[in-house]
Amino acid sequence: MAPTTLTALALTCSLKPSPEPSSADKLAREVLDELAAHGVTGDLIRVVDHDVRPGVEKDMGEGDEWPMIRERVLAADILVLATPTWVGHPSSVAQRVMERLDAELSETDDEGRLLTYGKVAVVAVVGNEDGAHKIIADCFQALDDVGFTIPASGGTYWNNEAMNPKDYIELDQTPDPVASTNKKLASNAAHLARLLKQDQYPPVR
Repeated sequence: MAPTTLTALALTCSLKPSPEPSSADKLAREVLDELAAHGVTGDLIRVVDHDVRPGVEKDMGEGDEWPMIRERVLAADILVLATPTWVGHPSSVAQRVMERLDAELSETDDEGRLLTYGKVAVVAVVGNEDGAHKIIADCFQALDDVGFTIPASGGTYWNNEAMNPKDYIELDQTPDPVASTNKKLASNAAHLARLLKQDQYPPVR
């Protein structure tokens, strides 16, 4: 039997528009590279490059570019949500993504399942301050609420030493603990996504 084909989409939530270098982009691309080793085809969108309107509807009207991003999220098997740390919290862009995903609570298939059921989500966090564990926990809760499935070891992060500002993009190479965490995250995410694609959650009667 041929292996199940999988796709991933990384939404990076840097506050920096392209083409400025982004630590969140760098870590997200490293996760996508590890997923590729498991046969997962990946792509990346830097959300701040698009006009994503505030709100909790799937389409907030003329000029809103979230519907295009949403279409790609729903087409992917794995969502990578990557965010920098800002005063101990996810970026405002990441918060907006989670707010817009709230609309998925009203979208179901013919069996009454959310359209996000069967899709896996992982989180990547970078920052020159602490807060990664709480950010990952907050993002996991939001993503789980709207129907995504979180794999074991589904979060990866890098924080610099406290009060010693340095950005991830300034590192000469990926630190070994981050690299090994990325590998574990990718392996578990691909495994879970493949299982769910082959055997979707049953409808609740």
